[in-house]
Parts: sequence; C-alpha cells; structure tokens
Amino acid sequence: MSVSATNRAVNELRELIFSATLPPGSDHLEAELAARLGLSRTPVREALARLEAQGLVQIRPRRGARIVGLSPTDMSEIYEVLTALEATAAAAAARRGLSAAELVPMAQAIEAMEDALGEPDLARWAVADDQFHHALVAASGNSRLVEAAGLYADQVRRARMMTLRLRPLPQKSNEDHRAVFAAIRAGDEATAFSVHKAHRERARALLTELLAEYQFPWL
Repeated sequence: MSVSATNRAVNELRELIFSATLPPGSDHLEAELAARLGLSRTPVREALARLEAQGLVQIRPRRGARIVGLSPTDMSEIYEVLTALEATAAAAAARRGLSAAELVPMAQAIEAMEDALGEPDLARWAVADDQFHHALVAASGNSRLVEAAGLYADQVRRARMMTLRLRPLPQKSNEDHRAVFAAIRAGDEATAFSVHKAHRERARALLTELLAEYQFPWL
C-alpha cells in the first residue's frame, strides 16, 4: 500500500466532508469512494480508519462509512475542549519568548484576514483564520497540544463552513486575533490566555446559536 495514496485519500475525503459534498448523515461504500477518488480500496479503507479516529466518519460493517453530523450540544462540548487547548497554547507561546521569525506565520494570517474582510471574501477569511489558529497552537512548541487541538479544530471547521454566511462580518474576531498576537509578542502569558479564551467562548456561543436557530437537516 502506498502511504502517499492513503494520505491523498485522507486529504481529499476531508475536503469532500468539509464542503458537504459528502453531507452529514450520508452513507458511502468503500468501492464508491475509491471510484470517486480514482484509487484502490485499500488506501480508502485506511483513510476512513483515520477519519473515524478524527470523529468525521463512523465505519459500519458491511454498510460502509457514515458521515458524522454535529448537534449544537456536540459543538458546544467540542468548543469547550478546544478553548482550553488553544488558550493554553497561547499562554505557552507567550512564555516561550518567540523570535520575530517565529511570529511571522501569525502576523501573515492576520494580514490575510484583514485583506479578506476588506473585500469582503468570507471563504478567504475562513482559510486565513484557520491558518492563524494553526500557527498559534504550533507556536506553543508542544507537539501533543498541536495534535489534540488539530482534532477538535477540524470538527469546528466543518460546522463553521455551514454557517459562515449566516453570521455578521467577523470584525471582532480580527480584533481578538490582533490582541492575542500582541500579548504573545510581548510575552504576556496571562493576557494571551484570557484574550484567547474569551475569543473562543464568543465563537462557541455564536456558532451553537446558529446551529440551533437554523436547524440544519443533518443535525
């Protein structure tokens, strides 16, 4: 089995799930997915096992994989864990005393978010927002934190893409990113933690409210 083929299957299936091309609640056989991706069934089977570990699919014997949906309660619980992980990462990044070069990924993501809102281009903003949060967690220097936060961030990304155009323009989110970046750059551990915690808590309240209000059929 080719590792690259498995990785390709993971990446492509994730994008199909996040874009709702494979909608939550839908069932898919290995053979169907393999044909869609132009791969053999073995890398698709391995990819589905990884995606199940990430909470994106449920493998059901002889019935293939079901794309897992998320309820408002699920999302609230996921955000609670992600908030704790990312706030801890922000504090750790501030504590490390990052160099100018190490701060560049976060700074570039903030600039990209500002540019996207100026258009406005919410899809491009969402990509830059993901890049900021990934860079922030990576700046903690804690590989286990990176792995754990990545798992929950994937779940949040999926629901957020469904509600992206239902929310107000995320000006406050950009302000929060600038504030936590300033705290990390200044080495202010306590402020980095508290600002980022409040940022994620606001996001949790908004997203769960939208999921409940619009009652998506896949919940």
